[in-house]
Amino acid sequence: GWGLAVLSQAILFSVLPPETAWRWMFVIGALPALLVFYIRRSVTEPEISAQARARQAASGDRPALWEIFSGPILKTTILASLMATGCQGGYYAVTFWVPQFLTKERHLSIVGSTGYLSTLIIGSFIGYLVGAWLADRIGRRNLFLIFSIGAMAVVLLYTQLPLTNEVLWVLGFPLGFFASGYFSGIGAFLTELYPTRLRGSGQGFCYNFGRGIGALFPFLVGALSATTSLANAIAIFAVVAYAVFFIAAFALPETRGRVLHAD
Repeated sequence: GWGLAVLSQAILFSVLPPETAWRWMFVIGALPALLVFYIRRSVTEPEISAQARARQAASGDRPALWEIFSGPILKTTILASLMATGCQGGYYAVTFWVPQFLTKERHLSIVGSTGYLSTLIIGSFIGYLVGAWLADRIGRRNLFLIFSIGAMAVVLLYTQLPLTNEVLWVLGFPLGFFASGYFSGIGAFLTELYPTRLRGSGQGFCYNFGRGIGALFPFLVGALSATTSLANAIAIFAVVAYAVFFIAAFALPETRGRVLHAD
């Protein structure tokens, strides 16, 4: 999807004026939402979830959202929310502003930046595959710790060293690799942190809390870039976000191999 978006950008900005092209990009970006109709009709609920819901219906025990904020689960919710904030805030700070960084500070045209973004996307795709494999091989937690450190290191190299555009083109691969690959383990990890009866509430709250706070990072990067370079602003907020990601993931337990129960 991301790759098709960049390809669409290259085509539309080549044939249309920028004032119109970005509007058509929004139209194209809305089209994948139509997939929800196929998913709703054709994708079945997991068996363990169906069993849990049947048991709840029989007993009348309906889980409440606020249960994820009570007892020992509260600590999990706080740490998982911070982890989701860090991983998404770092991702947004990098991917949202890299095109602007390439065009404004590296003086590439929008079409000329397509190759750089394509390298970033290829790195991201490979990162997703490797991240999924590592999540099962070495554990979810270790995946997050390794990739957060890698992301911090590459972001600093990408934004802080006086590199040529050719070197930046090469660095786009590891930047995409480390800034995206950890997402392959996020869903499994959040699922395994909560009992089945609270799994939707726990995962949904933590991930979207992180999405909401993380969505502020592009704005904060832009605000800070008014007083310093865009490269510095990206680096500061990305490193802060990935540091929060690292610390929260370190404080949470490993869940690889945890047996899920219908309760």
